[in-house]
Amino acid sequence: MLKLHFAPNSRAGRIVWLLEELELSYEINKMRFHPEDLKSEGHRKRHPLGRVPVLEDDGRIIWESGAIVEYILERHKKGGLKPEPMDETFPEYLQWFHYCEGMVMPPVNTIVVQTVLLPPERRDETALAQAKKLLTRALAPVDVALQGKDYLIGCFSAADIMLGHSCFMSNRLGCVPEEMRSLKKYVNNLASRPAFDKAINMQ
Repeated sequence: MLKLHFAPNSRAGRIVWLLEELELSYEINKMRFHPEDLKSEGHRKRHPLGRVPVLEDDGRIIWESGAIVEYILERHKKGGLKPEPMDETFPEYLQWFHYCEGMVMPPVNTIVVQTVLLPPERRDETALAQAKKLLTRALAPVDVALQGKDYLIGCFSAADIMLGHSCFMSNRLGCVPEEMRSLKKYVNNLASRPAFDKAINMQ
């Protein structure tokens, strides 16, 4: 049985989304997004930095959301969500799968730190403004790539779970301008998926 260690409003939502899309059975350990839970001695035995998501599978422990997604697709997939290596969409799939953590999530992390995690007296408005600008800039190529398409490579794939989750969060943060119409439509497409709705609303 797969067991997911989860906290709301985190990358762990990606894994719930994937598990639901694949209709896999899993157990979930819900924790608060708070040091008392994440930095506890018990959780640090699972993740040395006390973070989520963490997946347990028959005694194996794996963390990092992208690694967990790839692990599930290879070990437990039911129908894929990933093109074959020789498929013409495979390079594009890889590009967008990794684009989220390389380009989109770094400024998202800064925004969350500056607006949620730090106390008001320690927040830096200059750093926040710069992060918002960088995030909107990083989303521009995604908007272009989505023109005329419902999903990143045409059909729904695990790249949408990785980058799509980041796009949804970026929109929540107010960093997807109205002129990015394709990206706005994409976020709405994702939000209409029952598996996504369950993952993003799990508390």
